Amino acid sequence: MTSAKKIAVLVSGGGTNLQALIDARNEGNLGGGELSLVVSSASGVYALERAKNAGIKTITIERNKYTQNSEFDSALAEVLLEHKIELIVLAGFLSVIGPRVTKVFENKIINVHPSLIPSFCGKGFYGLRVHKAVLEYGVKITGATVHFVNDIIDGGKIILQKAVEVLPDDTPESLQERVMREAEWVLLPKAVAMICRGEIF
Repeated sequence: MTSAKKIAVLVSGGGTNLQALIDARNEGNLGGGELSLVVSSASGVYALERAKNAGIKTITIERNKYTQNSEFDSALAEVLLEHKIELIVLAGFLSVIGPRVTKVFENKIINVHPSLIPSFCGKGFYGLRVHKAVLEYGVKITGATVHFVNDIIDGGKIILQKAVEVLPDDTPESLQERVMREAEWVLLPKAVAMICRGEIF
């Protein structure tokens, strides 16, 4: 019997996507993966409380304490290697992952993005900014994408996508909520389970 794949979830805020992973774990739907570590780029965020309540070890590496991206990247890589992490999940992680981490953990980092890549993605597209752009452009369908992470922002191989309808009376906030509920919280645990079962690599 193979041992469970050790997963680290990287967070920066409330941790709603982390909660979706915790719920999937509790229901036995993570493909045997183990939520071993939650790393936050900021202290005092609610995602850390979610992790503690779920019995997951937490570490905070405050991004604003590092003047250089490379220094933060090295500190992050050191923690991930120390804990023998095999899969890294970016769940609302607002710091860009640098080459120190992407090279060491090549094809072992995934992210969920709140649009249908290649639309509304890349530098500057995160959080509510994505949904504002969707509404300003007037598209009728948006959604979410889970993809591997490489050195290009939102440029890694796509794993899963799910479409979500844009409604006429949507605000950025209502659209964000629906994309999370209908797509992000569905796709992210599913992708993690598929990777842990060896169906995607």
